[in-house]
Amino acid sequence: MPRPPTKPALNPPFLPLAAGLLEEALDLYHRMMWAGLTPDVYTFPCVLRSCGGVPDWRMGREVHAHVLRFWFGGEVDVLNALMTMYAKCGDAAAARKVFDSMTIMDCISWNAMIAGHFENGECNTGLELFLTMLEDEVQPNLMTITSVTVASGLLSDISFAKEMHGLAVKRGFATDVAFCNSLIQMYASLGMMGQARTVFSRMDTRDAMSWTAMISGYEKNGFPDKALEVYALMEVNNVSPDDITIASALAACACLGRLDVGVKLHELAESTGFMSYIVVANALLEMYAKSKHIDKAIEVFKCMPEKDVVSWSSMIAGFCFNHRNFEALYYFRHMLADVKPNSVTFIAALAACAATWALRSGKEIHAHVLRHGIESEGFLPNALIDLYVKCGQTGYAWAQFCAHGAKDVVSWNTLLAGFVAHGHGDTALSFFNQMVKTGECPDEVTFVALLCACSRGGMVSEGWELFHSMTEKYSIVPNLKHYACMVDLLSRVGQLEEAHNFINEMPIAPDAAVWGALLNGCRIHRHVELGEVAAKYVLELEPNDSGYHILLCDLYADAERWDKLARVRKTMRDRGLDHVSGCSWVEVKGVVHAFLTDDESHPQIREINTVLEGIYERMKASGWAPVESHSPEDKEVSKDDIFCGHSERLAVAFGLINTAPGTLVSVTKNQCTCQSCHTILKMISNIVRRDIIVRDSNQLHHFKDGSCTCGDEGYV
Repeated sequence: MPRPPTKPALNPPFLPLAAGLLEEALDLYHRMMWAGLTPDVYTFPCVLRSCGGVPDWRMGREVHAHVLRFWFGGEVDVLNALMTMYAKCGDAAAARKVFDSMTIMDCISWNAMIAGHFENGECNTGLELFLTMLEDEVQPNLMTITSVTVASGLLSDISFAKEMHGLAVKRGFATDVAFCNSLIQMYASLGMMGQARTVFSRMDTRDAMSWTAMISGYEKNGFPDKALEVYALMEVNNVSPDDITIASALAACACLGRLDVGVKLHELAESTGFMSYIVVANALLEMYAKSKHIDKAIEVFKCMPEKDVVSWSSMIAGFCFNHRNFEALYYFRHMLADVKPNSVTFIAALAACAATWALRSGKEIHAHVLRHGIESEGFLPNALIDLYVKCGQTGYAWAQFCAHGAKDVVSWNTLLAGFVAHGHGDTALSFFNQMVKTGECPDEVTFVALLCACSRGGMVSEGWELFHSMTEKYSIVPNLKHYACMVDLLSRVGQLEEAHNFINEMPIAPDAAVWGALLNGCRIHRHVELGEVAAKYVLELEPNDSGYHILLCDLYADAERWDKLARVRKTMRDRGLDHVSGCSWVEVKGVVHAFLTDDESHPQIREINTVLEGIYERMKASGWAPVESHSPEDKEVSKDDIFCGHSERLAVAFGLINTAPGTLVSVTKNQCTCQSCHTILKMISNIVRRDIIVRDSNQLHHFKDGSCTCGDEGYV
């Protein structure tokens, strides 16, 4: 017996009451058959429409058997209903068998089969059947033209779409509201919103679908502001929105961060009953998540009577967007028990693993991807490369890159950035040359990674060469990120005046990142006067960024300007910028453990402290004592204790206790690693003969045999 299709066709949304009535109709049919009553030519179309509406493929096949048993297999109306039922249940092949077996067909037969192909994503087949219809001299009606017009937009064939427009005008359908709506959808699918707007403005009569087509078209084509403008006009014209209108407007709010409009749409959906439509609830989840109100998204999610893969994926991606990655992984694990994930879900979950260095969890998700057979679908290959790169597994990342057949520029960029992050600048440049030889054209992101590689490696001449080749060879106009990289490169090697002059000669206004790069260079080379100039500009542009305040504190601390350091700290306290606790986390046996500054609540805290005390004693015995303060008389102003918190020490010690000898320990931290911790971690890697990777808020440190890939830059 054939199995039901795995991907049912897109069906029109039904309220729970409507779905219940359809099922009741099928129940009545069963009772009718048990009562021994014979169905007639009017019964079967109604029952088959109910099967398609639920949809219930097995019941539809059973009714098909009844059609044949009671000798109604030659009735055109019954066969038309059969085709529609199979198409709506996702079985276009069965629908086509019915169509091909018909000896007599009417226009409805052709329409049903053409629409059936379209509903199941077989646009080319549907259009071929339409052309066959014209060859057989069957006259298409309004429904035919409307259906084919919408589908032609999905094929990105502008010439065919215009031919359909001309055919409709020739047959007198150009003023019909339903056709004009399909024309708007067609042009919107082709990205031709100017033509869609022209059709809309010329319509004498518009219904809710007309407005919705424009709102949805603008939103999907990257004009969310225009979408909300049309929605506002729709309200002024007192046209009642439907579920798709609200969902499209909410999607536009999500893009623009218009929480005010989104909240009003939420209230409207509640009052009109559209909250029961899953497409509206899903749009609300995304709107609240992107507006940084993830707790409201959680409320909506919990109140949803039914949740599909989009619902779960929106929540997981929303948690990632709001930097709540542990919750993203928690929801992903719960999702697996109820709903089958798709590529979008896996991408979001992999992003959460990459952000928390949850390598084991990431590998489990990779296994799920392989079991589902979608490892080459969409952006999944690049998400997997990104996971392994950010978790310090460049070998796995390289293997994934090689296994990925159709590489795009994102694939190259991701691996390129990985080499840079791990301090392999020479490898990154060599990899770039290989990229160019394969014919892949670099983009803006490529050059950001390359210039970062030059900056980390102190390769000034190579950096200038790449910077000039952007415009001269690849016609890429440098943006602020490229300028910031160049300032960072010059500043790190001590060419501070050149970096300052470079900023003054920039053709675009420098942002905080550009001045911040100069400030960091002044910190490294202890140039207080120029550092104060850079700090003046950067703090005017980003007055509430604690990172730049900390950089200035570092500058003053290294120069022992304790009075100025105290003033900066007072400013930070007044603005509430010094209350971010240090937090580090490490994954052990698939579980992520977080350690906060001064938090003694972990069950193994005594073992952790014992391990650290033993390491401190060995350091003192070897004459390599940890650096704790720049001023013994005033430990309270030490940037090490104030801003670092030393939480990574706890995470590393926990990893050493709970993993096998020789195993890599990977830690992620939300703040910069201080000089004291950097020294201690180098010592630990030498004492225990273990590789330790710490990814802090500034860079990635790979400690091995008493050294670090950062070359101790900024820590000496």
